[in-house]
Amino acid sequence: MTSSSMAKTLVKTFLKAPHSLKTKIQAKQLHAQFLKTQPYSPSSTSILISIYANFNLLQHSLLLFNSLNSPPLLAWKSIIKCYSSSGLFANSLTCFVKMRSFGIHPDHSMFPFVIKACVFLKNLRLGESIHGCIIRLGLDFDLFTGNALLNMYAKFQSLQLKGGSKGFAFNVFDGMPKSDELCGRLTQERAKSVIGLDSVTKVLEMMPQRDVVSYNTVIAGNAQNGLYEEALRMVREMGSANMKPDSFTLSSVLPIFAEYVDVMKGKEIHGYAIRHLFDSDFYIGSSLIDMYANCARIEDSCRVFSLLPKRDDISWNSIIAACVQNGVFDEGLKLFRRMLTAKVKPRDVTFSSIMPACAYLTTLHLGKQLHGYIIRGGFDDNVFIASSLVDMYAKCGNIKAAGWIFDQMEHHDMVSWTAIIMGHALHGHGHDALSLFKHMEKDGVKPNYVSYIAVFTACSHAGLMDEAWRFFNGMSQNHGIKPGLEHYAAMADLLGRAGKLNEAYEFISRMHIAPTGSIWSTLLSACRVHKNLELGEKVAKEIFKVDPENVGAYVLMSNMYAASRRWKEAAKMRIFMKKKGIRKEPACSWIEVKNTVHTFISGDKSHPLYDRIFQALKDLLEQIEREGYIPDTNEDFHDVDEEQKKYLLFSHSERLALAFGILSTPAGTTIRITKNIRVCVDCHTAIKLISKVVQREIIVRDNSRFHHFKDGKCSCRDYW
Repeated sequence: MTSSSMAKTLVKTFLKAPHSLKTKIQAKQLHAQFLKTQPYSPSSTSILISIYANFNLLQHSLLLFNSLNSPPLLAWKSIIKCYSSSGLFANSLTCFVKMRSFGIHPDHSMFPFVIKACVFLKNLRLGESIHGCIIRLGLDFDLFTGNALLNMYAKFQSLQLKGGSKGFAFNVFDGMPKSDELCGRLTQERAKSVIGLDSVTKVLEMMPQRDVVSYNTVIAGNAQNGLYEEALRMVREMGSANMKPDSFTLSSVLPIFAEYVDVMKGKEIHGYAIRHLFDSDFYIGSSLIDMYANCARIEDSCRVFSLLPKRDDISWNSIIAACVQNGVFDEGLKLFRRMLTAKVKPRDVTFSSIMPACAYLTTLHLGKQLHGYIIRGGFDDNVFIASSLVDMYAKCGNIKAAGWIFDQMEHHDMVSWTAIIMGHALHGHGHDALSLFKHMEKDGVKPNYVSYIAVFTACSHAGLMDEAWRFFNGMSQNHGIKPGLEHYAAMADLLGRAGKLNEAYEFISRMHIAPTGSIWSTLLSACRVHKNLELGEKVAKEIFKVDPENVGAYVLMSNMYAASRRWKEAAKMRIFMKKKGIRKEPACSWIEVKNTVHTFISGDKSHPLYDRIFQALKDLLEQIEREGYIPDTNEDFHDVDEEQKKYLLFSHSERLALAFGILSTPAGTTIRITKNIRVCVDCHTAIKLISKVVQREIIVRDNSRFHHFKDGKCSCRDYW
């Protein structure tokens, strides 16, 4: 046999079995041999087009397609598939319409690609037209076409729940011959009946054959759209049809139990996954991590992660987010470092997850490092990451950097607006926060529940009583937002700070929802500040009714009794706490120096530099006394003599941190301190004077706001 005849035979063999070609090079070689050895044939050319389409070689497919005068069905089908696979969905549909205008009837294998184009173009009317065409041609029996329709309606259902779908305006029947008008009318009638009755379920019911993919599509669609009971019903129906759930089914169902916070049901799914060897699947692993995290079982999330044989970026992101959401910030940061060490590239969601950890721990140096990584990775134009950076810088005490990033953002969404408004609120810039809120409304961004919390916080810290009431009343009238617990708490805090204690009591008592212990505690704290023991006792009773284990309330009452020199009542309160096993959280402050966080507890002498710190505090005390400082021993609630009280004030945690900061940083450097509870009045006075004598800006973040001390003054203007 000659080489020429061998080549002919080989070409014919491959044309009969095109799927035996494994590479793009082999496809091109076959094409070359075909041109050398075979006469022109539309059917053979169509096979070559289908081979190129399988490898997604659009330009090669088009070159051959355009050489055909009357392309057969296979050629049309291949080019439509190739357009769709290349993301050119409008071209795919235009090609479909052109084919129909030539009177060529599509077969069942073409419609999944056409339906996919409808989904990506987000045009429901177009999808309905295609569905009608499928019914008209009697091709709705096909399993793959049915699955594609299920997916399409599930996606459109999701779009409608999120506010409708707007997309590519295109009528699939534009340009068709009049003989197909019946198809258009039938489309409208049949599609209406399908869409009017839950489209997804209706399509499933009409399918003569179903597989696991069919059920998974419906289950996932219902779960994503919040139709949890319907999704679980479909899982049961799937079992009744003798079909076993696979990893996709489980990863769709697990978020439901995460939403319900039903850890027992979640564990059942976990057990099923282990028994059927699905637990090593990336998606199952990530879904289990998320489910346990939502149920506040972070230890179980970490165990699932540790048992994964392989970890992709999704599983890393899931465990980092799980740790941060559950307040295990240090562990979240450790995992982020491990992720980088494992050469797993962070994604935009990674930075959005880890930034809150930096914000909470006030680790500004790490936040800056992440910011640099974000810029180098080209993520800085992502609105979610930019919003996280705004929040991080604001909570780490650098409101100027937060404002600069916000101003650089091309588009502002609700999250970014709320982050910058809350940032200004926490730093005591109440008027700036309200100005930003009004600017947000002018930009057409509608306020939501959280943005109003930021507004009331701003009003509370700046004492803007009239503005707060105006916003509170307008919240439901103008935007239909019902006040929630956080809004009531902020308003109660505002009234309490202003000394309107009885008004605050009446306000809380008239709430349309039952007040919690934390809201009453806001007023109790104000009673302590304004030394109203009588009302404080009344408020404490309300707290213990709804929250008998409220540690803060016991501590506040004990301190109020001590401040009134009612030592017996104070002692009784402490004894009662001891019997109940209720422990007061120790006052703690921390400061970051040379990329290391140093922690101080009041009265603690364990720091290696304690002797130097103590001497520095003595020197500072002498200097501020010359500036007029007189210790306010009323701020110490121990039954000891005045000299001992002075010493106890002297060793408060924020002062220890401040002295260490002064010793450990160059002159003129801004000192940033974080404290876990409210700064006391005496420390506030002392730090104001220290900022003057050492000529430094000192930023202290307590559990409710930032204090910027500079030149003997504080940004809060002594209103906090």
